[in-house]
Amino acid sequence: MNHTIRIESLSKNYGKQEVLKDINLEVGEGRIYGFIGPSGSGKTTLVKMIVGIDSPDTGTVTVLDKKVPNLKLLQDIGYMAQSDALYPELTGKENLVFFASLFGLKGTALRERIAYVSKLVQLDDAMNKKVVAYSGGMKRRLSLAIALVHDPKLLILDEPTVGIDPELRQSVWQELLELMAQGKTIVLTTHVMDEAAKCEVIALVRDGGILASGSPAELKAEYGAADLEGVFLAAGRGSE
Repeated sequence: MNHTIRIESLSKNYGKQEVLKDINLEVGEGRIYGFIGPSGSGKTTLVKMIVGIDSPDTGTVTVLDKKVPNLKLLQDIGYMAQSDALYPELTGKENLVFFASLFGLKGTALRERIAYVSKLVQLDDAMNKKVVAYSGGMKRRLSLAIALVHDPKLLILDEPTVGIDPELRQSVWQELLELMAQGKTIVLTTHVMDEAAKCEVIALVRDGGILASGSPAELKAEYGAADLEGVFLAAGRGSE
């Protein structure tokens, strides 16, 4: 299997606080890989390392055979942060046009991608409204559209469905599964167990380390658990 991401012996400290410690993992091409864990476990810091927003103190991150950070990778990565980075005085469409232009999209290609992503996140009727008038859920949906607008090879989504209603969450997951079927690699963080169960591979993150990783079925079998919550509790007890 080809690997989109390789992380070797990665550690990160902020002052005296050890945020990540000795992380080693590989993310296969064309898979949905989930980091699951409580707030403060290190999930967001880990995805920031993969994107190249932050750098490790020790260890390496390689994405699409390039060592991170690397500006040449930005064209191939779609990143949705936990906090929405939007321009509130612009409309939804103007936000999409701005971010798409950073990746060189224009003309017919630009119009087609904006039409596609706005429909995907069910914002096509709100594209001409200023973002300042959007609800929190609408802003999350626009952030997801921005992450997808340039058709990246790798999607990195930090808590992508927070604040999104259940019906749209299901629609988003259907599209993520379709994107995976097209060969795209998707890395996401979540603390929602039913979402983690939809990932092909998950890593249980706690206190800056990875307790266990594998497919949901493999982990439930390994820990003799009926569900992923039971896996997480059992893995946590085993690490103490």
